[in-house]
Amino acid sequence: MATPSRTAQLTRLHKLLKKFYTPAVPDAKRSVLEQLLFASCLENAHYTVAEEAFAALVHSFFDWNEIRVSSVRELAEVMSGLPDPPAAAHRVKRILQNVFEATYAFDLEGLRKQNLGPAIERLEKVEGTTKFSIAYLVQSALGGHSIPVDSGTLGALRVVDLVRDEDVAAGVVPGLERAISKSSGGEFGSLLHQLGADFVACPYAPQLRTILLEIEPKAADRLPTRRSAKRAVPEPAPAAAKPRPEPKSAKPAPEAKPEGARTGKQAAEAKAAPPAKEAPPTAKKKPSAAKRKTAPDSQAAEARPPAEPPRKKEAPEAQLEPETPKKKPVEKPKKSSPKKKPEGGREKGESPPADEASAAEGLSKRKPR
Repeated sequence: MATPSRTAQLTRLHKLLKKFYTPAVPDAKRSVLEQLLFASCLENAHYTVAEEAFAALVHSFFDWNEIRVSSVRELAEVMSGLPDPPAAAHRVKRILQNVFEATYAFDLEGLRKQNLGPAIERLEKVEGTTKFSIAYLVQSALGGHSIPVDSGTLGALRVVDLVRDEDVAAGVVPGLERAISKSSGGEFGSLLHQLGADFVACPYAPQLRTILLEIEPKAADRLPTRRSAKRAVPEPAPAAAKPRPEPKSAKPAPEAKPEGARTGKQAAEAKAAPPAKEAPPTAKKKPSAAKRKTAPDSQAAEARPPAEPPRKKEAPEAQLEPETPKKKPVEKPKKSSPKKKPEGGREKGESPPADEASAAEGLSKRKPR
């Protein structure tokens, strides 16, 4: 069976797309510049999303000049509903900047008076424009016959085998304007764009798969799937398992023994520390009252860990210094005790006999020789 021609395939595609989508009509009240900026928002996006983004762009800023001097980040935040807000913001900013530098005004109405060829050449020189935005402007504002095609549309047509890889890279669909007449170009372009927007939004949606299979039943093998992401998961697993046997050959076990020995020594030193408390029995051999008071202090000093040797000597000395005056009342009664004892061995409180008193007085009255 002979393959149908490209014109027949595109005509059949037009009929099938009418079953699933409703064509959108561009706003004729917009100026040429506004149509170009709206096309920058519409690329790879649905019509409702692009309308909301364009309205937010107009109402969030004072005029086009404020949008021109704003950053791409600020513009992307306003147009956050688009599939790629930074790319759309960059296109809008570059278009306004180039138009203002060329004419010192934000006006492209002069393109309506020019022929289609020079007008397209003028638009291609404007930075920020793409093939999609120029084709949309030619179709909606300049009255020409050009069907806009973006990357999402090319991806969907590649699945149903209506374009080749070379066509996708070039961003064109060969023979599209010849197969579709100018009268139905706007309707077909709107339906085809919605197919591409669905492909960009979610290429795995069941409804989109149904549409693509109805366009080309043999496209089941070319439909995008999530299997590639699942296959990539088990690949790093064996790579992570390979380094496990390597540390066994290195035998780092003997290096870990010193750490265990250290802990054993520390445990032995901790157990050997309590016997140090047996030193105080030497001080139990009838010490003085002052020494008995300082005994618990010395025991506390000895009970300290051996890691701080200077604290053992300093602690008892600091405690003995304030207690030195307590030794004096203990020594005084010892010195005075022999003076109170008489020669005759009398006890305290007894008066001497009369004979001894008189003899003592006589001795005291004698003159020395």
